[in-house]
Amino acid sequence: MISFLDRPLVQFGLAVAAVLILPLAMRSGTLASEILIYGLAVAACNLLLGYTGLLSFGQGIFFGLGSYVAGLGLVRAGLPAPVMLLLALVLGALVAAAVGWVSIRRQGVYFVMLTLAFSQMFYFLAYTFSGVTGGDNGLLDIPRPRFASTVLADTWTYYTFVAVLFLALFAALQRVALSTFGRTLLAIRDNEGRAGAIGYPVRAFKVAAFAISGAVTAFAGALHAMLIGVAPLSNIDYHTSETLLIMTIIGGSANLFASLLGAGAYLLAADALSAIWPRWLLLLGLLLIIITLFLQRGLWGLIERAVALVTRAPPPDDPTPDRPVVANLEVAPVAAVVPAVETGRAPEVAR
Repeated sequence: MISFLDRPLVQFGLAVAAVLILPLAMRSGTLASEILIYGLAVAACNLLLGYTGLLSFGQGIFFGLGSYVAGLGLVRAGLPAPVMLLLALVLGALVAAAVGWVSIRRQGVYFVMLTLAFSQMFYFLAYTFSGVTGGDNGLLDIPRPRFASTVLADTWTYYTFVAVLFLALFAALQRVALSTFGRTLLAIRDNEGRAGAIGYPVRAFKVAAFAISGAVTAFAGALHAMLIGVAPLSNIDYHTSETLLIMTIIGGSANLFASLLGAGAYLLAADALSAIWPRWLLLLGLLLIIITLFLQRGLWGLIERAVALVTRAPPPDDPTPDRPVVANLEVAPVAAVVPAVETGRAPEVAR
């Protein structure tokens, strides 16, 4: 039975509420946009980790690819932003399908190592072809989207643009997760052998999950490049994959709104702690250890516990509190029991 908080309309309502609250609660439009962008990327990562059970270190490939697509298309080719976002979706899906098709041929730690190897390979390709990617400097001066004569130069105007796209893709991922396809991914995660034995093409489902995840992650990477005006080399590094995985664990797996929760918690903590202590990553590591040990469902699991504690119904009252329970029991007559005790025979119970 689906809990109240896990219902699709409730999840989407929470996402809409978060989109509306962020501008009221934050002073920086850039940070608010980053939370939504990374929330998309983490939701895509959650589709692999939480729904399919695939721990991939290749998500940075697709995030960096989307950044480069936006930079090359907007700066060098002069193409409009909607075209570049659509192209990022398509290329992200194709590259992710290729990476997934090779990686899923192995399981467990070997699968993880293959995705890590792909991540390193794409990183060094981007570093080597510096004439295309900009090398260490990345692609600079990436403009904001333009619609007719209007440029989304203001950070809060761009936030509105990102928010609309975020909600659209969030709803699309919800449809995927709740569909037969999404239920099959959960079955593969729980028992891959049984899913294959009853006839499901497990490899095809895994490749499809990779493709969807890669498409959304590349889309998020393109939005991020247009937000900060740069497509840095670090976006395609495996550290980006680590960051997305950490956000997924902090928020909670197999829950799409938890992805936004994890991204927001990570970015807000990083913004606050970095201003206090230069070695703030130590504190973040401690937080991750605590969540892994005691909150395996992440912050979302903590919220579920709190809601269950508050809404727990009190035990029903005893309808006859003043009446002793033994009054309802049938007791054998004393006269029938005493003689039996004196003679040593077992008492006869009337039927």
